[in-house]
Amino acid sequence: MNMEQQLLSTPTATEWNKIGVRHHHGINIPLFSLHSQQSAGIGEFLDLLPLIEWCSSIGLDVIQLLPINDTGNDTSPYSALSAFALNPIHLGLSQLPFLDESPNLKAMLNSIQSQCLTQRIVYPNVQQTRYQFLQAYFQQFGTQIASTNEYKQFFQENRHWLLPYGLFKALKIEKQWSSWETWEPELQNPSPDTLQASYQNYENAIQFHAVIQFLCFTQMRAVKTHADRFGVSIKGDIPILINLESADVWVHRHLFQMGFSAGAPPDMLSSVGQDWGFPIYDWTVHEGDNYAWWKQRLITASKCFHIYRIDHIIGFFRIWSIPRGKLSNEGWYIPNDTSTWISQGTKIMEMMIVACPMLPIGEDLGNVPPEVREIMNRLGICGTKVMRWERMWNEDRRFVESKDYAPDSMTTVSTHDSETLQIWWNEHPDEARDFSAFKKWSYQPQLTLAQHQEILYDSHHTSSLFHINLLQEYLALVPGMTWDNPLDERINIPGLVLDSNWAYRFRPTVEEIVSNANLRQYIAAIIH
Repeated sequence: MNMEQQLLSTPTATEWNKIGVRHHHGINIPLFSLHSQQSAGIGEFLDLLPLIEWCSSIGLDVIQLLPINDTGNDTSPYSALSAFALNPIHLGLSQLPFLDESPNLKAMLNSIQSQCLTQRIVYPNVQQTRYQFLQAYFQQFGTQIASTNEYKQFFQENRHWLLPYGLFKALKIEKQWSSWETWEPELQNPSPDTLQASYQNYENAIQFHAVIQFLCFTQMRAVKTHADRFGVSIKGDIPILINLESADVWVHRHLFQMGFSAGAPPDMLSSVGQDWGFPIYDWTVHEGDNYAWWKQRLITASKCFHIYRIDHIIGFFRIWSIPRGKLSNEGWYIPNDTSTWISQGTKIMEMMIVACPMLPIGEDLGNVPPEVREIMNRLGICGTKVMRWERMWNEDRRFVESKDYAPDSMTTVSTHDSETLQIWWNEHPDEARDFSAFKKWSYQPQLTLAQHQEILYDSHHTSSLFHINLLQEYLALVPGMTWDNPLDERINIPGLVLDSNWAYRFRPTVEEIVSNANLRQYIAAIIH
């Protein structure tokens, strides 16, 4: 049986039929890193429109995004305040309805747009000025928008999450973002009656957040429709965990084991392990509820995406769980019974496949039991191959030939959590020497342009069906399209709390990216 026949006989066959069992090439971008002539301080949903057309014109058919859920004041896209709501920080302000009727708002917008001139995103300024703008916009036009049939339909279809989200965010703002665990008892553990009363008391504030969500989803629907028109798939990212300080944990406490925090055990990267601070799921409760919360989450995401990344896929089978207040190395895996790991994860994966019309791609990096990859293969879920980490670790550490990658996988040269190729080459000379020997190159301490181009070419010609790299890996081929210091091209350094994390901004504007002839030629040569 060939790969196409195999994938079309798996539970994901419907999704594979839609996207096609063939090689797919794409770029990976943090939405916050984009900036166009229209952007107000940060990348916006509608900045994706010209990128979609550009990708289609040069043979790229996937745009992968980091998560775009609302994170409140947190800057990490993996720390969501809501599993459903989109982040208003990405709402395209210059294209909002009725804006031309308000000279005052247009003047406010001009001042916010100048915040795109900083090398990295200054989140406090962007968050504050955009919030003030949206408040003023809602005061002028909120009633008009809320009276439309489109808004009323959106609200009815999404009220199950819009109401608690709107209330939670209103309370967070009112209480200056203090933890819900410090609120007055009736709001810490709100009864159904308290919630209903609060929905009425905070009706205007909730409508503000609901109208903003309506506008966000309207713009992302336009992005997805545009992508359909140009044959490009939008790949979203569904973080496995949800912030303790989220509307979902606050209202649906029963879905979580609140006494535990998720993390990672001690390993070669950390002798004490990691504590991510997010509660773990109570999968027994989820199963008893027929996974309703997860199904709603995926269906909502499918309004924006065609494909999605399953973050930390091994965590659905078993997750390192730390009793709250304890050290990371004092935790253990849950479920505690190893014989249940495969059945639990398989059941969840099967539910996710049936729940929504998106093709899943698993993030299965690190120490993943072979049984998990067998399940992924049986279900038609691609894994992830980071070329520098694909080595025979248990033998002589030689690099795996890219022609030997499993076809049901996605090849990439770097991730949002790793160094870019240039930084990796500079900071890990031993690995660069090994890779040079593998490629039969004479080792040089600086990665040359020709070597960089060849690695990217290799990444697009592996046996994998998906080939997706960070956009800045291609920008680095053209002088002046990346920052002078290669370290400034890093998106995130895991395990460290830094202002520079998640604040990366592409050096060129969207307009400069799509109009650069050299960049277009380089990418076309790499993927063909």
